[in-house]
Amino acid sequence: MTSKERVLTAFARQEPDRVPVNYFANPGIDRRLKEHFGLAFDDDEGLRQALGVDFRGIAARYAGPSLHPEVPGRRVDPLWGWHTRYVEHPSGAYWDFCDFPLKHADIDEVERWKMPSADDYDYSVVREQCRRHERYAVFVGNAGLACIMNTAGFLRGMEQVFVDLATDNEAGLRLIDRFLAVQLEVTRRELEAAKGLVDFLWIGEDLGHQTGPLISRRLFLKHILPRHKPFFDLARSCDLPVMMHTCGSSSWAYDDYIPLGLSAVDTLQPEAKDMAPAYLKKTFGDRLAFHGCISTAGPVARGTVEETVRYCREILEVMMPGGGYCFAPTHSLQDNSPTENVLAMYDTARRLGRYR
Repeated sequence: MTSKERVLTAFARQEPDRVPVNYFANPGIDRRLKEHFGLAFDDDEGLRQALGVDFRGIAARYAGPSLHPEVPGRRVDPLWGWHTRYVEHPSGAYWDFCDFPLKHADIDEVERWKMPSADDYDYSVVREQCRRHERYAVFVGNAGLACIMNTAGFLRGMEQVFVDLATDNEAGLRLIDRFLAVQLEVTRRELEAAKGLVDFLWIGEDLGHQTGPLISRRLFLKHILPRHKPFFDLARSCDLPVMMHTCGSSSWAYDDYIPLGLSAVDTLQPEAKDMAPAYLKKTFGDRLAFHGCISTAGPVARGTVEETVRYCREILEVMMPGGGYCFAPTHSLQDNSPTENVLAMYDTARRLGRYR
């Protein structure tokens, strides 16, 4: 099978020739993997080929102006205006969201906040990207597309976002609706430019923590699900499956998304409540495909090569029967993951992930 055929077969909950494979990682481990394979630091495609990755993302290119000024000691997103600061730790570093420039904003300030226009993107590059990756499973979007709470939190802070949802705060809700409207229109134009060469839409929302939902079901049904429906409607109009990234304990919401057109779920953080692979396979295996399950906080990060191989084998044994599984890390592979463990992880998928 081609990668495209392999992924679409898995999304249809059938058995392909082997389990499809995906990859995402933090910069430190990404750099070490490229060094291992003798690749240039920016050779993302070469690394994906070396690991046997079956997925490729495409996107329009932003061609508009920078909308937000720089701030000393911060990295400011030029399109959306959120701030991050560089935080180092023993195994690497990351950019942490900070300052939250709209935390105390009223409705007028939210309306004045600069956001990109869908007209500021170059969609002419989309079809060529699709053609270049025609043998792979091509997707539009990512784990952050349509994500409400995290994205609003980048500008408001998570505490304020929860208050906004609980109190129907007009400024917080207007911020959410503004950025979702831009994302939806950009996505619509990307799919239009692709002219049928995209295989699925990828969206996301972090719905849970380790032991339960982030918000009440009442708030979820009032503020979250209705705002995701237009993205599902767009996918349905293009006859595309939807994969949704859902961090933490989030299987409680799957029954609400399936009628909208949810085909596959991503992340599948096995340590969280009701997210164990066996539970997911038994409860949803006849209705959903699965993408993830390989914990970035488990043996891949903290164990030996032998423990990593054993862990990956156990996940495959649970998730493979009957098809419908894509092998991937739960989140970005972390910089504290030994290079040899990550290599063993993908080697195990290649050796033991075959159906025939």
